[in-house]
Amino acid sequence: MIDTTIKNISLHFHTNEEAFSPNSIDTGTLAMLSLVDFKEKDKVLDLGCGYGVVGILASKIIGSKNVIMCDISDNAISLSRENAILNEVDTDLTIQKSDGLRNITEDNFTIILSNPPYHADFSVPKHFIEEGYRRLTPGGTLYMVTKRRDWYKNKIISVFGGVTIREIDGYQIFIAKKQPRKPRQEKPSTPCMSKKLQRKLAKKR
Repeated sequence: MIDTTIKNISLHFHTNEEAFSPNSIDTGTLAMLSLVDFKEKDKVLDLGCGYGVVGILASKIIGSKNVIMCDISDNAISLSRENAILNEVDTDLTIQKSDGLRNITEDNFTIILSNPPYHADFSVPKHFIEEGYRRLTPGGTLYMVTKRRDWYKNKIISVFGGVTIREIDGYQIFIAKKQPRKPRQEKPSTPCMSKKLQRKLAKKR
């Protein structure tokens, strides 16, 4: 059992040896959360939720109906559901087994948070970043924490067009906002002229 306080909220988590960071809350996750300001109208995706720290904290702040948690691991899903009950946020909270976002049908998230597995090949964060961008509402933000820098920086910039990077306790926290689409500007229409009128204008020149 882990008893902790994050953002002045008391939280409790059951873990086991199969879980990531089973003995204490991961330092990278805490670093990422220190930069997030959850708002009442947010719609949050905890992508790769582990035993539920991020999604359960968000549920405590903005309400469980506004939060979706997912993970590919059956163990993570089981622990997250147990911890949602333990922290009294299980009502209306969606906790779903999913390989990345492949089983997630929701979109229009205002915040997506992820601490991708360190030792996975880059196909995993590539999917998280590309599909995360598509699922964010315009103006929405991706938060991602890793210990690597260059690949993530280049990939996120290629998808989002820019990124802010904060280093905390040796972790790189990437913050990327999906820019709203600019309205297309219509080109001024050129009035059609008859060939006869065009010839007259040409002679005057």
